[in-house]
Amino acid sequence: MNPVNLDIREILKLLPHRYPFLLVDRVLSVDAEAGHLVALKNVTYNENFFPGHFPGLPTMPGVLQLEAMAQACGLLAVMRSGLRCDSGYILYFAGIDNCRFKRPVVPGDQLHFHIKLDKHKRDLWKFIAQAKVGDDLACEAEMICVLKNAGRDTGSD
Repeated sequence: MNPVNLDIREILKLLPHRYPFLLVDRVLSVDAEAGHLVALKNVTYNENFFPGHFPGLPTMPGVLQLEAMAQACGLLAVMRSGLRCDSGYILYFAGIDNCRFKRPVVPGDQLHFHIKLDKHKRDLWKFIAQAKVGDDLACEAEMICVLKNAGRDTGSD
């Protein structure tokens, strides 16, 4: 994979997500042609969900880990297809299979998302996604996304 080091300013050009729901901080490497991407999220105590999840034991919700992985999948899809967030199309999270959580994610952790494109047919994209903290697997899932015209269609997410 080619080191890329896309910072948040470049990510904002590629994804429609904004604060407080943009959950990817940087793209470290990508090989769009081969369908691989590595991105990261710095998990800090300042995240708006930590005071309530859980008081005294701050833990990143699993659904937000999945959302962050889906955003990393979206980055790979737009980099591979050339679409941008101002194109009128949005890649919606459409399904998940074989999801497993292996360890809690807590403030101070750095999540590395390892994304591999499994299949792409017309408007459907399927990815194999992992979130790791160091060498430890935190979460893994097969993720399905669908490309929709945001002006005409409503998505599930």
